[in-house]
Amino acid sequence: MALRNRALALLWLGISPAHLAQTALAAAPALPPTVQRNPTTTTTGQLERSWRRLDKELRALDQLLPSEPEPPVGNVLATPQLPANLIRANQPASGPIQPADAVASPPLDLPTPQQLQAGSVASLSLEQALAIAFANSATLQAQREQVAAALASFQASMGSYWPTISAFATGGYEGSRSSTTAKQPNNNLGLGPLFAPQGLLTSGPNGTPVPTAGPFYVPNGGSAAVSSGEWGLEGGLQLNYALLDFARTPTVRAARAALEQQRNTYANQLRSLQLQVSEAYYQLQQDEQLVRVYDANVRNDLVLLRDSLDLKQAGLVPRLDVLRRRAIQASDEETLIQALADRAVARRQLAVLLNLPASVTPSPSDPIVVQPRWPLDLETSLLAAYRGNPELEAILATRTALSQQSQATAAGLLPKLSLFASAGGSSSQTSVGNFAIAGGGCCGSTALPLSSTSGGDWSAGLTLTWLLFDAGTTEGQARALAKREAAAAQQYAASRNDIRLRLEQAFFNHEASLAKLSSARRGVAAALEAFRDVRLRYLTGLDSELNLSNTQDRLINALVQRINATVSVNITYAKLLKELLPMPRDPNLPIQPQLQLSSRATAQP
Repeated sequence: MALRNRALALLWLGISPAHLAQTALAAAPALPPTVQRNPTTTTTGQLERSWRRLDKELRALDQLLPSEPEPPVGNVLATPQLPANLIRANQPASGPIQPADAVASPPLDLPTPQQLQAGSVASLSLEQALAIAFANSATLQAQREQVAAALASFQASMGSYWPTISAFATGGYEGSRSSTTAKQPNNNLGLGPLFAPQGLLTSGPNGTPVPTAGPFYVPNGGSAAVSSGEWGLEGGLQLNYALLDFARTPTVRAARAALEQQRNTYANQLRSLQLQVSEAYYQLQQDEQLVRVYDANVRNDLVLLRDSLDLKQAGLVPRLDVLRRRAIQASDEETLIQALADRAVARRQLAVLLNLPASVTPSPSDPIVVQPRWPLDLETSLLAAYRGNPELEAILATRTALSQQSQATAAGLLPKLSLFASAGGSSSQTSVGNFAIAGGGCCGSTALPLSSTSGGDWSAGLTLTWLLFDAGTTEGQARALAKREAAAAQQYAASRNDIRLRLEQAFFNHEASLAKLSSARRGVAAALEAFRDVRLRYLTGLDSELNLSNTQDRLINALVQRINATVSVNITYAKLLKELLPMPRDPNLPIQPQLQLSSRATAQP
């Protein structure tokens, strides 16, 4: 009985006793020629020793494994309880997505706990997903801002063809207090009696003449102090115009090329975003189907396990069949749990691409429909992909901008002729007062208590500037831009080769996926019929449980392969479409999602 139990254990582990016996015999030492043993006794003893070693190793392995967190399963037909978070993340859609749920949150906001807990699942089609992504994508919105910035820079550079006119005006009040003191008299200048200390005769009290100082005589130490204040206002216009500027036109052309580069980058991002959303949507469709397949497989496992239990109780099948069915059921349950996790992750990946609010989780509403065969051959597809490709056009625009910037930098060594003209006027009012005289007075003159002054002026002329020496700075900058232009040419070649490789990979994989889909359909039909037949044979005792398990595995694999082939057809079609899909260069133009190649995309220029 012990021998039979060990044999069953070896069969359960997938080890053949015959193979183990051969291994043990091969490892046993050779007997001397004179010693003879019973072959049956020798083989049985070696098997017993091998099984004891195996049992010892299994017990040691059991001691290394952690203890079970839950008690053993009592009901073999019961299924384990799934995690609550996993069930919530995989709940079915409550309805189609509403316009209010498709509006992105403010860019600087973080989700609140209430938004994360009050999540809802909304269904949407692929066209709806693309429209939402084009409207909500943060990366796409950032590129729109880049296009607007490049347009503003180009408009600013166009202003260099026009003169600049500026107005200027100044006004204010200035006050001062000044004092003048004579260090010596001024009667030795020979200027006559008006500067002499007794140069004038004036009548005294009795009418007699009395000599007095002249009105302009200043004695030693004479001083005069006065306070003054002035209100002033000045204003005018100034004009500057570059008559000759060799850097102006290249600078404008470089700005125009930079604008084209940003616009083509925007169009290429539209292509990439449509491909990313399509791949995420198709992947979510695949995960949805895989959950259904694996769920049906687990339900079928329960039916087969119940059949095995009934047959064992009737004594028609051994205990080994029930144990194998329980192991298969446990393995399929693990696969189903992982499929549920994959679907939850795929939903979140699509939500991130669509930039949906934190409380909304998307679910696909479109059934899996196979895209048609790609309508173009490989050569025509390549030529159409190269023609007007925004990825290549962006590199060409970058190269043009670098070339024009190099010319504008080199023009810094050439002369520049500018015209300038200005005209304006001024007006001021001066008040003088608070006089103080000491030491005989000083510096007599006519004092105007309040006076005003006004005037005007204008000027015009030409300015010529010519940089004669800058130690090679300008030449080095121009040479660096020329090297960057050459690097852009090599980048164009690399992108051209990448486009061909991507298109060829998608083209060949698309053809292979269509062929595999045809084979997968035939395989599913055959595997389904085989499973029906083997199950009937097993229930009637005409076939073994091992064949039933193998046939069930082949059926599940065939279903999975058909789903994978279908999704692969759609994904490869989307990759081919990305290389030829026409997209607007102007962010202000509407975007119409296209899921299939249109005739306009393949039209010759």
